Amino acid sequence: MTPVPGRSRAGRRATYPGRVPKTKKAKTDKSSAADPAQAAKRGKPGKAGKKDVRSDEKGLDFARAWVEFPDPADDEQVFRCDLTWLTSRWNCIFGSGCQGIQAGRADDGCCTLGAHFSDEDDEKRVAGYVARLTPDIWQNHAEGTRDGWVSEDEEGSRQTRPFQGSCIFQNRPGFSGGMGCSLHILALREGREPLETKPDVCWQLPVRRTFEWIDRPDDTRVLQVSIGEYDRRGWGPGGHDLHWWCTSATSAHGAGDPVYVSYRAELTELMGKAGYDRLVELCEQRLASQLPLVAPHPADPARSADPAGPADPAASADSV
Repeated sequence: MTPVPGRSRAGRRATYPGRVPKTKKAKTDKSSAADPAQAAKRGKPGKAGKKDVRSDEKGLDFARAWVEFPDPADDEQVFRCDLTWLTSRWNCIFGSGCQGIQAGRADDGCCTLGAHFSDEDDEKRVAGYVARLTPDIWQNHAEGTRDGWVSEDEEGSRQTRPFQGSCIFQNRPGFSGGMGCSLHILALREGREPLETKPDVCWQLPVRRTFEWIDRPDDTRVLQVSIGEYDRRGWGPGGHDLHWWCTSATSAHGAGDPVYVSYRAELTELMGKAGYDRLVELCEQRLASQLPLVAPHPADPARSADPAGPADPAASADSV
């Protein structure tokens, strides 16, 4: 089945989202070209332990505010964006309260399963940066260069190799070069955006992009590109068994900047600059309203007295 294409680097087309490992095989009768998540592969995160770390998660089903607008750069495409998520105060808390997707492995964050490559180009791009990694920033450098850093899952799909319970590129706590993804560390050291060095799936999470062809009453057709929250359902049926997931957790919703600002680089890559610029306008209009915010994210802290959002997203530091 051919995935529905989406925008990517240098204007070419590529699939989304990279292959997020499925926690359980999805039902084949519900797969479709407009739902790339159905092509994601299986993984095996552990079930939540007796300690209920989900107590700060707000669940999956709540009111959301969506906005739809034409893609300024493509008259055959429209964006449908979840303003509840994109104006939320979520931020990555890896190493600072993240509970991890597998019980007993909080230090792995969401990297326990490794990362499937979206296509050959994705793997080739990452390989170029792997060649730049050195032992001082990649804890598993000797292992990776000796026995390889790519493996295949049970279905033959290629991914970053799991090693000692997590992705081989993940540095453990106490490593002198820094805890976390060595490819992310490389990007920061070289003054790059992490989306340049990491597999597609790694830099896109927890933003979810999906596609659906819409047949209109006047016999025209348009590609609807949805940009929203990658919640537990995005992982497949087994996503409900993840030990913990951050997007609806109150502990991960305390950022100074909303997602549309902190994820400027990633959203620009997913939508194109013109599409992202229009999204910024709509997000700012929503936050500048003097009326109570419609459908705020339930995991967000109470709204401050100053309703105005950031005036210059590009001037704000990107979240890492």
